[in-house]
Amino acid sequence: MKTHAPENTDSSTAILLPTYCEAENIEKIISVIEKLEIKTRIIVIDDSSPDGTGRIVKALQRKHKNITLLTRSLKSGLGTAITYGFRYVVSSKNPPEYIITMDADCSHDPNDIPRLLQHAKSGYDVVIGSRYCQGGTVKGWPLTRLAISKIANKLTAKLVSLPISDFTSGFRCYSRRYIERILPNLHSQTYEIQIETLRQAHINKAKVAETPITFTNRKKGKSKLTKTEIMSFIFYVLRTAIRNFRIGHFNCAFFDGE
Repeated sequence: MKTHAPENTDSSTAILLPTYCEAENIEKIISVIEKLEIKTRIIVIDDSSPDGTGRIVKALQRKHKNITLLTRSLKSGLGTAITYGFRYVVSSKNPPEYIITMDADCSHDPNDIPRLLQHAKSGYDVVIGSRYCQGGTVKGWPLTRLAISKIANKLTAKLVSLPISDFTSGFRCYSRRYIERILPNLHSQTYEIQIETLRQAHINKAKVAETPITFTNRKKGKSKLTKTEIMSFIFYVLRTAIRNFRIGHFNCAFFDGE
């Protein structure tokens, strides 16, 4: 593991960007984040992308002193990338109060970050940027893909008994204290990390909210989601349903786009 980090990391918010072969997108999304009127740390977790993603980030570090690059030697899965980012953040000097996770392919709009933060600062442990709660939209997907995604999320909600509209959204804001509490119990290798963090929210009686976002299908590069990872997610949902983790009462708040 190689780390290229700035000396000044004073900020209340960290943004995690897991990457693999995102050379066509990484500069654009970082440039939009840098234009936000909030002070952030940007942490890129790159799995030694052969397309030069890491080199682009290193070049951006010369211009922006708030960027950290964590380079892993192998492509090890989204789940391990996110948990590694969590560990790095919570163990850092002056750790931030809030941790944002989002895709690096420009499908998530950084301009939604202030709204996610606003709800987190009002006392929520997890704020999900949802495509499927009222006000959320998806752009650029074929109708069949959109229908399958919506059905899969509704089925997941039924199976695991959680009132959430978008389990698979990776655009989220977590409180650092919540991450510190659940980090020892996060073991997912791939995309099931998205539901594992919510399962832990249920177990720990955390406060969860959803707020609508506009998801725009990537215009450059290729999706990294494989059939193996899809099957892994399905099996995780089924295992979770079998365990029947109805522990106490789970509340999820829903916000409009304001």
